[in-house]
Amino acid sequence: MTSRITAPETDATNIAPPPSLRGRLDALDVARGLALVAMASYHLAWDLSFFELISADVAGDPGWRAYARAIAASFLLLVGVGLVLGHGGGLRRRPFLIRLAKIVAAAALISAATYVAFPDTFIYFGILHHIALASVVGLAFLRLPAMVTLAAAALALVLPSLVVLPAETGALGWWTGLTEWVKPANDFVPLFPWISAVLAGIGVTRIAIRAGLVARIGRWRASAMPVRLLASAGRHSLAVYLIHQPLLYGLVWLAATLLPADPAVERARFIDACEASCRDMSGEAALCTAHCGCIGDRIAAEGLFGTRRNAMSSGDPEDIRRVESASAACAAELTGD
Repeated sequence: MTSRITAPETDATNIAPPPSLRGRLDALDVARGLALVAMASYHLAWDLSFFELISADVAGDPGWRAYARAIAASFLLLVGVGLVLGHGGGLRRRPFLIRLAKIVAAAALISAATYVAFPDTFIYFGILHHIALASVVGLAFLRLPAMVTLAAAALALVLPSLVVLPAETGALGWWTGLTEWVKPANDFVPLFPWISAVLAGIGVTRIAIRAGLVARIGRWRASAMPVRLLASAGRHSLAVYLIHQPLLYGLVWLAATLLPADPAVERARFIDACEASCRDMSGEAALCTAHCGCIGDRIAAEGLFGTRRNAMSSGDPEDIRRVESASAACAAELTGD
């Protein structure tokens, strides 16, 4: 993902970067590097959670989900910044198309790989798919007044609450983010509301150029070794994105294979899943906590935990029988029957 600066044009609506900034902006590369570090930390936590090496349910925990959304928003904001810095003075067709082709190919690779690994939750429109589409859509806003672009960003942010496509739209509408239901995926970044971050990046960067802020930031250079490493990662962000998750996943899988299962972690994960299922069936929170805790205690006494087998979803008939038996006994105990 490039961040080169082009010379300005005379069009009053086209605020191009200063011609003195024809190289890369270290600050932008460092920002991308920081976003990559944050993303890697989330993916590491997700992997540890998936293999039940930690008790946290990263995929379902509201705090972790908010963290993931913040990371995605930061990447998309930087996409908008990069579009202005790279093409604000006029579309550089060849570099743009080369970059777009790389992102589209990477997105297709992610879809194919996750379909093999996670067929029920494969990534059909994740962050890379969004970046590819938003990069094209964003071109239409490079010559518009910054305030118009920011207004469009605000509209995109609230559009899912204003427009709902009919259920008959099905898979054809999932990518928009406007359908009533979408197929679950390990990463889902639909057009709306997420393109609001890209448009915000475009609008804010144009204002920053007009104010001379970009020129001042452009004079900063990454000198300390840690910062230079971040900048280097940011300059090769697509490659880092594609490499880091398979590497982390493989390392965590190896750890899960070699390390003994922790019954306490598995019990905590079981109870979390049980309580979520109970609440989904309109159960009272206090009753769900008591009931699931009781079930956890009973099946722990039977030695079901510590086997790296999720008793809530393993599908094993014996697991199902044990859970159902414990649930019935706990229900009778809690109600005094």
